[in-house]
Amino acid sequence: SVSVCVLGCCCCCLAMAASAALHCSFHRALLRSFQDSVLGHARLYSSCLISKRKQWQMARLGWNVGTLASASAVTAEDPGTCSSVPSAAVSDAGQKPTWRANIDFKWIRDNKEAVAENIQKRNSAADVELVVRLYERSCNLAKEVDKLRTERNAIANMMKGKVDPESREELIEKGKRLKDTLAVLEADLADITENLQREGQCIPNMTHAHVPVGSDGVATIRKLVGKKPDFTFPVKDHVELGEALGLFDFEAAAEVYSVEGTDLCLAGTSEIPVGGMYMDCILTESMLPLKLAAFSHCFRTEAGAAGLATRGLFRVHQFSKVEMFIICGPEDSDALHEELINIEETLFSSLGLHFKTLDMPTEDLGAPAYRKYDVDAWMPGLGRYGEVSSASNCTDYQSRRLNIRYRPAEDPLFKPKKGKGPPLRFVHTLNATACAVPRMIIAILENFQQEDGSVIIPSVLQPFMGGSGVISSKQRYGI
Repeated sequence: SVSVCVLGCCCCCLAMAASAALHCSFHRALLRSFQDSVLGHARLYSSCLISKRKQWQMARLGWNVGTLASASAVTAEDPGTCSSVPSAAVSDAGQKPTWRANIDFKWIRDNKEAVAENIQKRNSAADVELVVRLYERSCNLAKEVDKLRTERNAIANMMKGKVDPESREELIEKGKRLKDTLAVLEADLADITENLQREGQCIPNMTHAHVPVGSDGVATIRKLVGKKPDFTFPVKDHVELGEALGLFDFEAAAEVYSVEGTDLCLAGTSEIPVGGMYMDCILTESMLPLKLAAFSHCFRTEAGAAGLATRGLFRVHQFSKVEMFIICGPEDSDALHEELINIEETLFSSLGLHFKTLDMPTEDLGAPAYRKYDVDAWMPGLGRYGEVSSASNCTDYQSRRLNIRYRPAEDPLFKPKKGKGPPLRFVHTLNATACAVPRMIIAILENFQQEDGSVIIPSVLQPFMGGSGVISSKQRYGI
């Protein structure tokens, strides 16, 4: 209904305000993004459709392109300019997109033991031994190929000069043999390079030293805020509350989107298109950090969910979200990760929610994440904590796949070769959820419910709700 849309919009507005408390640039970006998305609401559905090129970007970011997953209303504090450097090609229709990710295979080989330990801690199926074998084989083959090409070129140059007929015939025969041998070796090298890329892309990011090792149960608590509300009456969940207050109409909302049979898919987070905006870009160090925000519709299959997790708004196939995204220099990513989680903690604290921030363990990290914080809010109707937000530092995992680099400022003590500056470096990327609307609505309805079925509106949201302090069945709200 309209009133629950107003509440969702208020949550997004609050996300903007919370971000302003720690960094005004996030506030400006979120505000522009939110205003644009409201004015162009109908346009969002078409912009959520992702083309083959976007699917390729999604895979580069570490997302499964088969996931029902949005993109829209993206803004940047300082989008800057890009110098494109082509780095990949998409395979024929019907085949899986392929590309040459900029994986540092030499570093993997030289740090094989550390990589293997990291794979084990993450319970990953990646095979570093195979990757190293393929890399060494590709290096050896590349040397052989280069040697034979040099010989072939030498023969070609000799043929241009004066050569007696007998010697010319010998050179022609030798050239043919080199050509045949090269064809075989080049085919082998292409196969090995493809296998190396496929296996190399399975290796997850390295892990921060302070990340707890193990599964979800060993996550460590970074911060605990507030306490569980003490109810003197039977607690209702958000579905009971929302339906009684006329906020929800799940039957009318059961609209199905399908892109089956097309070359499109739906994106699960605006992290995908925001990162894709800078694919193949070379930035200057003065442009960093880039702090971006996007308001978008997001789409998920939510396959495998069961029980209470499927009830109501907790797991839905489509929802709206304000996402924060940072592109920065390697030395700044840890501090900016803290800034992102501080924005989230400020937001949920201002709502008066009881929540805990968790440093998530190795087995709960996606392949791109170097470190991830989750924010779990208490949801009385569900009788447990539920994730409402997260913040991840992906270091250079995504930038090596998207080929996003920057040119460091010249060091006066560094004397480069004539005409050359400092070498290009890969940026670090971070992402964090400012506000996932459905989970925020659940937390507000269930924590601030009253015995008569009404819901107290958190004080920070009341200005956005026409000054009203309560949601009751007798009220209706308009935008």
